[in-house]
Amino acid sequence: MLSNVLRAAAGAALAAGLLTGPAGPASAAATCTYAPDGKAARNVGTPSGDVGRLRPYAATLHTNHGAVVFEADTAKAPCTTNSFAHLAGHKYFDGTSCHRLTTAGIFVLQCGDPTGTGSGGPGYRFADENLSGAVYPAGTVAMANAGPGTNGSQFFLVYRDTRLPPRYTPFGKVTGNAGVLREIARKGTADGGSDGAPRQKVVIDSVRIAAR
Repeated sequence: MLSNVLRAAAGAALAAGLLTGPAGPASAAATCTYAPDGKAARNVGTPSGDVGRLRPYAATLHTNHGAVVFEADTAKAPCTTNSFAHLAGHKYFDGTSCHRLTTAGIFVLQCGDPTGTGSGGPGYRFADENLSGAVYPAGTVAMANAGPGTNGSQFFLVYRDTRLPPRYTPFGKVTGNAGVLREIARKGTADGGSDGAPRQKVVIDSVRIAAR
């Protein structure tokens, strides 16, 4: 797994967890091209590249700890939000575990891998978006990746203001029940460290997309 420098204090070990496997070549342009990328952890096909009819939407993550709602930034991250809606609509996320929690240096809950290992993806990749001036305050929803242009299905939810380099596509903002994330984080990791599986298993039962 690759590593990036997030903060000098946090070190490369924490950065590695926002990465999702071997890096591929960066996309030449931020277009809605979904390129084949290995075997899908759960095969639900590939999104349409046509985002002309993509509308703003809210996504509700129904978890075993409660529902978390975020507003998708379809204007600034159309390819990312289009992919997320496709995966959600085909139940890709249903029954999947959020496999990683970090509690020092960076403060995120990482989800979106049906294998629960941090290396699974949808069988396609796509370009980064919305990186100019990107910051990651509490409530940010952003893509995990394995380097430039390698977005797939894994994403993270920021539960406390976090400093990261602008390398992870922000594509949403939590607008409902952020306390669910804070409570998950408060309980810490399974091994008591600052980086690992949540102490209490976090399962996304389903994701509902509602157009605005």
